Amino acid sequence: MNTERIVRIVAGSFILLTLALGIEASPIYASNYFLFFNAFVGLNLFQSGLTKICSLNNILAKIRIKNGSC
Repeated sequence: MNTERIVRIVAGSFILLTLALGIEASPIYASNYFLFFNAFVGLNLFQSGLTKICSLNNILAKIRIKNGSC
């Protein structure tokens, strides 16, 4: 598995989890403040698309995961 797939899986998982924790109709609702983390992940993806700088991609490169575009 290359870094591009890992980044997409992690970002998607974070978004789904924070939506489940932040929406009151969810059975695992905790607080509306989890939606701020959801916004952070979305902004990070947006920034990564514009600048091609991805923090998770840099972390994965340091642990020698096969490189792919972020």
